[in-house]
Amino acid sequence: MNLRKALVLDANILLRAVFGNRVRQLLETYEDEVVVCAPDICFQDAQGYIPTLASKRSIDSSLALSVPEQVSRIVVSVDRSLYETYEQPARERIQRRDPDDWPVVAAALMLNVPVWTEDQDFFGSGIPTWTTDRVELYLRGSA
Repeated sequence: MNLRKALVLDANILLRAVFGNRVRQLLETYEDEVVVCAPDICFQDAQGYIPTLASKRSIDSSLALSVPEQVSRIVVSVDRSLYETYEQPARERIQRRDPDDWPVVAAALMLNVPVWTEDQDFFGSGIPTWTTDRVELYLRGSA
């Protein structure tokens, strides 16, 4: 296994892994080549939204709640104790857009890697970002 790259996921990408196919497919395809992680709080946030989103989509919420467990086998949860030392610089970068996203920025700063997100709040933070429609360029090494 040659781990060359890494990415930090935002909670919205975790939710897309639960409710969509593309994100999960990308995670599974590149799991041996890329380290994918998300702050622990993103897992908690995603878990909190699953019942409501499942209901809106007429999906069995117990089935939807089992997917995060599957995703967590691929996506590493980063404990707050590791990224919290980057809280201040992360907050400075994201405070005008969405201060609640500081853990994602902090994890990206800590690991010096880009963020995979669909949230435009990260744009302009100085952290490289990838969206789902382009992230495979990064994952396969074309970028």
